Amino acid sequence: MEAKAKARFVRVSPQRVRWLMNEVRGKKADEAIQFLTFSPQKGARILKKLIHSAVANAEAHSEIDVDTLFIKQIFADEGPILKRFRPRAMGRASRIRRRTSHLTVILDGK
Repeated sequence: MEAKAKARFVRVSPQRVRWLMNEVRGKKADEAIQFLTFSPQKGARILKKLIHSAVANAEAHSEIDVDTLFIKQIFADEGPILKRFRPRAMGRASRIRRRTSHLTVILDGK
């Protein structure tokens, strides 16, 4: 049985959070949380919270043993991009693209 959690419209670029996802993919849930606790990146806090949420969803189902949960799938899709402008020299403006992500974690028990 699988447990799933999603975080949408997260203000971190998918490229930055995918690095962390590659590190925790396939690990047990508590090992992944331990790794993310001591990672300094902004996305680590978000991923840790998301994995906690997926574990809580698994606890809600009585069939799943929480101790055997591992990360079956974890991925980051691109969300909408917030477009901002920054003033530049000689009256020009340059575009700033603030990227967002949709994060998904699927846990499975062995």
